[in-house]
Amino acid sequence: MDRYYSRLKVDAPQELVKGNPTVIKMLVSFYRHARGQNALRDVLGPAIREVLQERALSIRTDPVEIYKSWINQAESQTGHKSSLPYEVSAEQALGHPEVQHRLGVAISNLKTMTDRVLNAITTNVHKLPYGMRYTAKVLREALQEKFPQASQDELYKIVGNLLYYRYMNPAVVAPDGFDVVEFSAGSALLPDQRRTLGSIARVLQHAAAHKHFQGDSAHLRALNDYITLTHAKFSKFLQAACDVPEPEERFSIDEYSEMVVLNKPVIYISISELINTHKLLLEHQDCLSPDPSDPLRELLRDLGKVPSIQALVGEGVVTSGDPNAEQILTQYSKLEVSLTLTSKFDIFRSSDDRPDARGILLSTKQLIIDVIRTQPGETLGEVLRSSISRDQEAQHCWMMQRRAQRDARTPEKMKRNQSLILQLIAKDIRHQRLYRQRRQAELVKLRQTAHSLHCKSSFHSEQVDYYSQYITTCLENLTASSSKGNGRKAAESKGKKCKQPALTYTAARLHEKGVLLEIEDLPVTQFKNVIFDIVPSEEGGTFQVKARFMGVDMEKFPLKYQDLLQLQYEGVAVMKMFDKAKVNVNLLIFLLNKKFFKK
Repeated sequence: MDRYYSRLKVDAPQELVKGNPTVIKMLVSFYRHARGQNALRDVLGPAIREVLQERALSIRTDPVEIYKSWINQAESQTGHKSSLPYEVSAEQALGHPEVQHRLGVAISNLKTMTDRVLNAITTNVHKLPYGMRYTAKVLREALQEKFPQASQDELYKIVGNLLYYRYMNPAVVAPDGFDVVEFSAGSALLPDQRRTLGSIARVLQHAAAHKHFQGDSAHLRALNDYITLTHAKFSKFLQAACDVPEPEERFSIDEYSEMVVLNKPVIYISISELINTHKLLLEHQDCLSPDPSDPLRELLRDLGKVPSIQALVGEGVVTSGDPNAEQILTQYSKLEVSLTLTSKFDIFRSSDDRPDARGILLSTKQLIIDVIRTQPGETLGEVLRSSISRDQEAQHCWMMQRRAQRDARTPEKMKRNQSLILQLIAKDIRHQRLYRQRRQAELVKLRQTAHSLHCKSSFHSEQVDYYSQYITTCLENLTASSSKGNGRKAAESKGKKCKQPALTYTAARLHEKGVLLEIEDLPVTQFKNVIFDIVPSEEGGTFQVKARFMGVDMEKFPLKYQDLLQLQYEGVAVMKMFDKAKVNVNLLIFLLNKKFFKK
């Protein structure tokens, strides 16, 4: 199908990159969630685990982010407001030597991490699913046939878009979403780890497409030589990936192989994919089956026109006039169903002019059994080559007449399939015990899964309580240690709980310290009339900030030390209090540490 899609629908090779062919989408979706998921884990898992363990390495390549991180670090260490502006462009940020130095270190680290993932991909081509590799081979050959003037490099860029960008790239960016890396209960990827993986995936994507950094990413031009070298490695990898045998050779199959298969193959497909497949087969049946007598045409005639989602899931799912009908049908379109593949032409055919392959095989087996019954011999070849006596000939004729009489009493449609039906019945009877064991095993597995989910839910609840208690205890210990440093009165030492004194600052003083940046609609000359009281609460690490203007109480603002640390971790330098006052997060943390926690 991929071959015909590229032959009919594509006017230029790059259209396959820009578009989203249904066949490619179905193939990638299947191999991401079936056997291909294990392949992704085997290929990418070890390298990504190594990357995630390198938490100390800096991979930030955005000049503005590097600049802000540098400012935040300086303010947190010195306690003084930086003289540099907070909001700058990428060009302005790159004007500082420190930013250039940190960017160079980040690019060097990025190359090292990217090499690890690239090496894992290029050295494990044999672990990729055969279906993905064969599709890549067919895609390359079809494009080469239609666009003979296209260079090999251009064709392999399209193949790289399939194998890397569509199949591997999402697993590199979000390994937790594709079960590529195992995480312990309650753990998850940190923002810095996601940023690192995103940067690696971006470089690999550029390398696969041989696309250099320019324009808005001009600060990454130092990676362009690396992109060229990496693209050469990618090309060798893609050539090796396309070097696969045909399915008949790979699986040693022919037109009779299906007859010896005990279990019918099963496919898993969503309702929307099923409808799209039906639609594509109807649109391209002239290319897929040019012969009018092709069995595919007969199947498509029996199926009729493309059904709707409602026709497949049932008419009672959505009632007429339901305002949410479209949303409900969209959800049902994602429903996955299992289909057992059975040939329509094997049993109960109405036409007797041309027996099917299974019927020929069964008839041949029956004739051989009749010969063996009447002629002795050690091997089948010896039986077939030996001469027969008159008695053996008479016995064989009697058996043929007896079978003819029995066949005369058998309905025409069942004659060729009688043995098959008996075999199926015997198989079901023989496997009854096995079926019961499977059902019991499935019930045990379901109970174990339900128990595991319950245990996991309880564990997560306990972890949340534990972490909350741990953070509260840490904050209380910080407050208690600072209280000891201040000394206690005798009465307090006899059992009364010590309460830390409040801090009182004018807005002008906080502005001098750099903690307060501005107050909306209030000029700096009026800051002396605004007073802020920072009052510790009974709960450790929690404060009440009270604002007064010319002695009149205005508003209260709850301030949590933990929230400030979270903002600092996320790189937020400025926050709002009372929806009007902008404060420097780093210097506010420095002030609280100095006055309340004695750090």
